[in-house]
Amino acid sequence: MEVFGEKYIDANHNLDYYYVVRYIVLRNKRRYPVSNKSFSRFSDPTILILASLADGEKHGYAMMEDIEQMAGVRLGPGTLYGAISRLEQQGLICSLDTGDRRRPYRLTPSGAKALQEQLTSLQNIAVIGLKRLERT
Repeated sequence: MEVFGEKYIDANHNLDYYYVVRYIVLRNKRRYPVSNKSFSRFSDPTILILASLADGEKHGYAMMEDIEQMAGVRLGPGTLYGAISRLEQQGLICSLDTGDRRRPYRLTPSGAKALQEQLTSLQNIAVIGLKRLERT
């Protein structure tokens, strides 16, 4: 049997692979139920965080609230702070030292540029998709 270009000869590997795939599928079915109203699984947390910070400095909880109002998506703390950490490492956002227990974050110039590029790309996809729907 070949999976992702790798051959699995040992029966134990096949069984391990089966259980891993089964776990991922079942977990995602619970986390992302399929419905016409909910496409939240397609919402990238990094874009949502950058878009939230485009309006000004915010701490984590304020971003969660803003993202929920803006996009109808509620990011959990693990998702939010994991994405914030990655964005900081990439230099797209920076934290501000205020001495307060809440740490505000700010969009950097490279973060604003990356957000502009991503939103333009998404806008192009939306325009094309809507045009195609009009033809059907």
